[in-house]
Amino acid sequence: MGLPYEVGDIVTLKKVHPCGSRDWEILRVGADFRLKCAGCGRQIMVPRTMVEKNTKNLKKPGK
Repeated sequence: MGLPYEVGDIVTLKKVHPCGSRDWEILRVGADFRLKCAGCGRQIMVPRTMVEKNTKNLKKPGK
């Protein structure tokens, strides 16, 4: 079982986005995730399996 992903969490992924940021905000959770880059604001849809495989760190807001 993977990490408990929730909308609003910040995920740090293994690969760097072209803007230089590794952090992504989760906007939608399900079979696919909608992620928003913390650096440039770009939004992408990514399969859950890819997010679970590439997650280095998960930060909960307010913690």
